[in-house]
Amino acid sequence: MTVAAEKALLEKVPTGLFVGGEWRPATAGSTFSVEDPATGSVLAEVANGTADDAAAALDAAVEAAGSWARTPPRERSDILRRTFDAVRARADEFALLMTMEMGKPLAEARGEVTYGNEFLRWFSEEAVRIAGRFGTNPEGTGRMIVSRHPVGPCHLITPWNFPLAMATRKIGPALAAGCTAVVKPAELTPLTTLLLTSVLAEAGLPAGVVNVVTTTDPGAVSGTIIADPRLRKLSFTGSTPVGQRLLGQAAKGVLRTSMELGGNAPFLVFADADVDAAVEGAMLAKFRNVGEACTAANRFVVAAEVADEFTAKVTARVEAMRVGRGTEDGVQIGPLINEAAREKAGALVGDAVDHGAEIVVGGRAVDGPGTFYAPTVVTGVRPGSRILREEIFGPVLAIATFDEEAEGVRLANDTEYGLVAYAYTRDLARGLRLVDALQTGMVGLNTGVVSNAAAPFGGVKQSGLGREGGLEGLNEYLDTRYTLVPDPWA
Repeated sequence: MTVAAEKALLEKVPTGLFVGGEWRPATAGSTFSVEDPATGSVLAEVANGTADDAAAALDAAVEAAGSWARTPPRERSDILRRTFDAVRARADEFALLMTMEMGKPLAEARGEVTYGNEFLRWFSEEAVRIAGRFGTNPEGTGRMIVSRHPVGPCHLITPWNFPLAMATRKIGPALAAGCTAVVKPAELTPLTTLLLTSVLAEAGLPAGVVNVVTTTDPGAVSGTIIADPRLRKLSFTGSTPVGQRLLGQAAKGVLRTSMELGGNAPFLVFADADVDAAVEGAMLAKFRNVGEACTAANRFVVAAEVADEFTAKVTARVEAMRVGRGTEDGVQIGPLINEAAREKAGALVGDAVDHGAEIVVGGRAVDGPGTFYAPTVVTGVRPGSRILREEIFGPVLAIATFDEEAEGVRLANDTEYGLVAYAYTRDLARGLRLVDALQTGMVGLNTGVVSNAAAPFGGVKQSGLGREGGLEGLNEYLDTRYTLVPDPWA
């Protein structure tokens, strides 16, 4: 991509707050910079919202809530579908913008556009299928009506690592269910959400249905919204510590909550596995999105019998990976989101080495502008290493070994997190045992990618509450109402 193309795209992206169907500056008039992590250059200055702006955005969402809830499902569906079509038509713009503000390679950004946009299509189709039930009660004294209704105004907090998909995965079901929303994108990557919001408006979304507040003070903005008794739903994707604080705030209003939090995904390779297939899956599960994904494989737990073969083959693949700015041809590993992320990756690798592990390849920051870290393979990781307990969020593949199935499962479950697990085995019976034994909300059996718009995404333990995607994701935005009508024949 040329510098001119990047500049032309940035000129199309709104940089204000979106409140009540209008773009406006922050109340205080301040802005903050959005930077390209590959170069450190400033891409745009974006409105820096305050608590007052948050209150105004919620006012707009509340005002629009009644009319949007009464909007025929087909109309809601059509708006989502028009947005899907528009995003697909502008896929190259969205992909380039994500690469610029987040750093992922352009090919992966295009993949996110396809994946993220599917939430708009899926929920456009489900908007017209929200159903209840009707029947006679067991006593025969009346008729039971069970109906579904939008929960009401929602606060949607999205992370920086998947700027489009995390927005559509929340906005799609909220709009399909008939809810209004105030969206707070991550301050590191707000531009994609702002461009998506402009597309929603162009698709005919009524004023006030979706409002967006960008800010560098998320505590004041989200705190103001969560404390308001008119808010009825909170959805957050991010770290477990922040999610825990938000749950505490949400408890006062007894809010419906969806929490997609941290992960520490195990990647099990059994002795009977197809090692070549496991290596392919490992490359996807570990290095997709530069490793900056809650679903990224964090701990590679490999049967000792095949550990040398797996390590040699995966190392050869990692050594061949090209590092660079995501807009360059052939780049597979872009920069980490900021210097703190790069320092964390280095610290985790260093601690693993201190505990007896060996760096096979990588294990260092890359010189030059940008926050790059070399793709890394670490073997012989020992118990007690931080890299086995903490989410890496970087391009570091850490390998530990096991002997028996029970030991592998124990190591996989030895974490307070439970988002996703991956396992490679040719033994069908073992695979079915793993589905029962692994303490996660999702399992990738002989596959390194599990996410799909039609599937319920979410975890157990400290990886979160609720589900996004699929029918389950729509239900998170619907209340159930039971009505009893006396027997009309009595």
